[in-house]
Amino acid sequence: MITRLQIKNYAIIEKVEIDFSDNLTIITGETGAGKSILLGALGLIMGKRADTRVLYEAEKKCVVEAEFDIRKYKLKSFFEENDLFYDKDTTIRRELFPSGKSRAFINDTPVNLNLMKQLSAALIDLHQQFDTMDIHNVSFQLRMLDALANNSDLLDDYTELYAKYRVNVNRLNQLIAHQNDSTREMDFLKFQLDELHSAELIEGQQTELEDELNTLANAEGIKFALGKSYRQISEDEASIISQLTELGNELSGFVDFNATLSKSYDRLINVREELQDLAGEFESLNEDIEHDEARIIEVKERLDLMYKLQQKHNVQSLPELLAIQTDLENKLSMFGDNTAEITELEGKIAKQEDKLQKIAKKLSEKRHAVIPDFEAKIHKMLTLLSMQHARLKIDVQTTEALTPSGTDEVNFLFAANQGSRFDLIKNVASGGELSRLTLSTKSLVASAIPLPTLIFDEIDSGVSGDVALKMGDILTRLAKKHQVVSITHSPQVAARANTHYHVKKKAKDGRTFTRIKELDREDRITEIATMLSGSPPSESAKKNAADLLAR
Repeated sequence: MITRLQIKNYAIIEKVEIDFSDNLTIITGETGAGKSILLGALGLIMGKRADTRVLYEAEKKCVVEAEFDIRKYKLKSFFEENDLFYDKDTTIRRELFPSGKSRAFINDTPVNLNLMKQLSAALIDLHQQFDTMDIHNVSFQLRMLDALANNSDLLDDYTELYAKYRVNVNRLNQLIAHQNDSTREMDFLKFQLDELHSAELIEGQQTELEDELNTLANAEGIKFALGKSYRQISEDEASIISQLTELGNELSGFVDFNATLSKSYDRLINVREELQDLAGEFESLNEDIEHDEARIIEVKERLDLMYKLQQKHNVQSLPELLAIQTDLENKLSMFGDNTAEITELEGKIAKQEDKLQKIAKKLSEKRHAVIPDFEAKIHKMLTLLSMQHARLKIDVQTTEALTPSGTDEVNFLFAANQGSRFDLIKNVASGGELSRLTLSTKSLVASAIPLPTLIFDEIDSGVSGDVALKMGDILTRLAKKHQVVSITHSPQVAARANTHYHVKKKAKDGRTFTRIKELDREDRITEIATMLSGSPPSESAKKNAADLLAR
């Protein structure tokens, strides 16, 4: 709950400080004195947009600081998650500078506005006419219904199991996605590898085939050269071998007379024998080589396949291609199969879904059970507030899908007049109707939900007399369970305050500024009497005021 609010240099507020009671605080004052300006300043610590036009003195900064007792709100995890110092007495501060810049603080730690909004939303429920109220919010509607149905323990069980269920579902989705990705990648790698395997690549084969193709392509020229070489070395009458034989015969008779000549003779004989071997190779090679057009086509096709694969894999040689083939084989061998884990997880999820559906059914049954009584009580309270024809209808639709709160979709439908059709509250309720409906619903669930501080800005606008008295009764009951702050023009409501502040506008030295004062009993009698009859109040008005306070 909010315990203290300090405002400096905002609108017509030079400096104001308010201490709030823990039940019902009422703020009254003449129109334009600055009551709603207080809420505008409070809006700054709720993360609302700041504008330098609100500066009381344009050259000074504006500071709005609120202190809260947060023991009941279970916010320790919020502070831990956002690396903030947790204190049961927490301070939220917003500073607005003449330059237009603003800063936000939680317990003197600088924070961004989004974080400030999150915290202040848990601490303050600011109700102004025509605002988007949380009563429009389907999650808050469901929260109210669960509070009335006493679903707290069931919801705790459901929420705990649902969190585990979502972890498993997310894990399953990741595994399936990974499996699909792996399968696609594995299929692609397998396609590439099958293509290489089907090529039946052999180390050194490309060089051999290139040599063979060159030979086949030049077979006729090679055969002619080989035949000519063979004949000139061995077959012609004046062949090289015959000439060497003749030379050998001439020298053979003298080899015994000279050692050097003997060595030279041996070399000559060796040369002749080498040439004879060479001639034999030429003859054999000549016989083996044939111009084979079919073989040329076959070799070309084989080489074309190798060249295309090299181009496809962006390499320049067969060894590089074989290295890629080995790498693909290694990659494929490393792929795992998640099928077993997926199957196990699917079984676990199915069991969790079954349990969640059973809990969700119990939640739904308990919600449906409290709806008739809740609708009847709302109608009764609206009747007390002069809305005897207004109806609230709670529509619950069951879905197949599991949600964080079960399988129910809840919508509060409203009809303000007799014969009117039911529609969503935001579509049909006027500002005054919305105010009274909000007050009625929140007062009924006040004991079941730890609501934040409820701040009402002229929720009693347009009502008077007995209706205003009834509204005061409702605010009083609500304030027994929750802190309530209400700005009002109704004396009947003002009389119910535990703490009563009066806001007044004063002029000094050509400037207008707001002053706020906590009223004692005599001051309250005078203020309420003034609200009843005008200023100065009559004695009868003072008596009526005293009677209202005595209630």
